[in-house]
Amino acid sequence: MAPFSRVREDISAARAHDPAARGPLEVFFIYSGLHAVWWHRAANALWRRGFRFLPRAISQFARFLTGVEIHPGATIGRRLFIDHGMGVVIGETAIVGDDVHLYHGVTLGGTGHDRGKRHPTIGDRVVVGAGAQVLGDIEIAHDSAVGANAVVVRSAGPWTTLTGIPATGRPRRGAPLEVPDEADFYVI
Repeated sequence: MAPFSRVREDISAARAHDPAARGPLEVFFIYSGLHAVWWHRAANALWRRGFRFLPRAISQFARFLTGVEIHPGATIGRRLFIDHGMGVVIGETAIVGDDVHLYHGVTLGGTGHDRGKRHPTIGDRVVVGAGAQVLGDIEIAHDSAVGANAVVVRSAGPWTTLTGIPATGRPRRGAPLEVPDEADFYVI
């Protein structure tokens, strides 16, 4: 997808998530969460080509400008919306799906000095509330929600709401009566 198409898509997603967004120009020029994502795309492209110093420098520059720190090695899906942004940290091996909504102060972090995959995987259409900490090589499956200030250290299935310290899960409001597994989506 062309870079300008991705920018338009990001702006549309921001307007869909934020009722305070008054127009595309305001979103383009003022929304620091989107600016952080755009800087990340540039840094990530260099990271995937084997560069290390320059992508990290870009990431730190973006952090200085936006208050959002996204490691250039993180994998970010389409239409990520970081609302208010300040204090968001996304670690090197984190994977963030499509249509994810993060509020300020969210950490997608590691829990130790291990090598390899050490940050969480966030599925599609997940909402992570302000101040939440999602830690370690865990998976938060699609259509889940993490409450504000929750500390999540265990994986959660689809359509789960996670709250508390440590977070515990319960079915998310609006979940289908029976959550289909992946096999139900294939026609033979």
